[in-house]
Amino acid sequence: MLRTAAAVVAGKTARAIARRRGGGSAFPGLVAERIDPGILRHALADVRGGIVVVSGTNGKTTTTKMLVALLRAHGRSVFTNPTGSNFTRGVLSEMLPQLPVSGRLRSDLAVVELDEAHAMRFIAEVPPTHSLLLNVARDQLDRFAEIDHTADLLARLGAASTEGVVANADDPFISRAAGAVDVPVRWFGLDASIADRLPELTEHDARFDDEPTTYEPGPGDARLRPRDERAFDVVFDDVVVGPVTLQQRGLAAMINATAATTTARLLLGDAFDAATAAEALAAVRPPFGRGEVVMVDGQPLELVLVKNPAGFGVALSTYGTTPVATMVAINDNDADGRDVSWLYDVSFASLRERGVALTSGVRAYDMALRLHYDDVHTDRVVPDLDEALDALLAAHPDEPKRIFCTYTAMMALRRTLAARHGLDRFGEETPA
Repeated sequence: MLRTAAAVVAGKTARAIARRRGGGSAFPGLVAERIDPGILRHALADVRGGIVVVSGTNGKTTTTKMLVALLRAHGRSVFTNPTGSNFTRGVLSEMLPQLPVSGRLRSDLAVVELDEAHAMRFIAEVPPTHSLLLNVARDQLDRFAEIDHTADLLARLGAASTEGVVANADDPFISRAAGAVDVPVRWFGLDASIADRLPELTEHDARFDDEPTTYEPGPGDARLRPRDERAFDVVFDDVVVGPVTLQQRGLAAMINATAATTTARLLLGDAFDAATAAEALAAVRPPFGRGEVVMVDGQPLELVLVKNPAGFGVALSTYGTTPVATMVAINDNDADGRDVSWLYDVSFASLRERGVALTSGVRAYDMALRLHYDDVHTDRVVPDLDEALDALLAAHPDEPKRIFCTYTAMMALRRTLAARHGLDRFGEETPA
């Protein structure tokens, strides 16, 4: 008890110092953990309504935000890691302001997004009651290596869940992983009417060509039925949530919302209300950098996070078909993944007609070369991100603009835009 109390006080102090100095969000958690290695387990011991881990390659931050909004709209108090700091120490750092000296969190539920690898550290301390398994894609090749390794991590997360798993029926890696767990599974997926969209959303593996790509939903399972680029229905066997109209565009956002809705219904049981759910989803703003729109001098500028072939492909199909001034900013820092060979698995044909105004970031010239191979013209190459942003704004003052960017490039650009245009502050994230 005394050790936990000391850890809480030290962590809170470290957090205050880090915020004054602009430091990263994981440091206070590290301080608290060094004093009491079991502090995370102690902190969550009194959370009785459920401890939910959201994981997968793409969509963790958006889905977590949607799930928390759904639960809070139904009157539940929920702890989460809203800045997307998806390492265990980042989660602990987010928790510290809410912890009393006793070190016991006072919330009905905890919903945390976790990097696939760091989810293993979390479940070693705290067995989740539920896990939400989104998808598997090649991501940060230097860190996660083969895609089967990522799938194995998510399978272990599902197996550690004590009460239930929510899983993507359309992802072959996820469906195999969730099919082997010993707890009830709820599935979400695309309606059969749009099953032809699956190839752009999932990783292809010839080993699974004989496996079905659609499923027959059972009680508690959900299907996504789109109406247009923002509006859709979430269809259960006994109730329809919809029409839901999101502030974020595209099929990927709808899938995230369907996953969150399926999980919320599992957690809430008979208290789940379809109208409340639709209203809550409609109010969710895109997390920064995930299709977020920033108004700059009267014109919209969209920030779109890209970090692997599947995610970039979906982003291009969602955002890359309208003629706007486009910039692509590619970094290869640790949080981005050092290996950027994945860019050669992305088709940039949708950018061919208008071309790209600028490439920027550490790999600006590599990106321009990659575009050249797809016959996409690049007007300028400006590695410095702030200079590139200034050049984009100066060259295209009277039209909408869009920046596709890797994680650290997005964070740097978002900081610059926040400083210049009074946007909300945000903490240091890790990619999701």
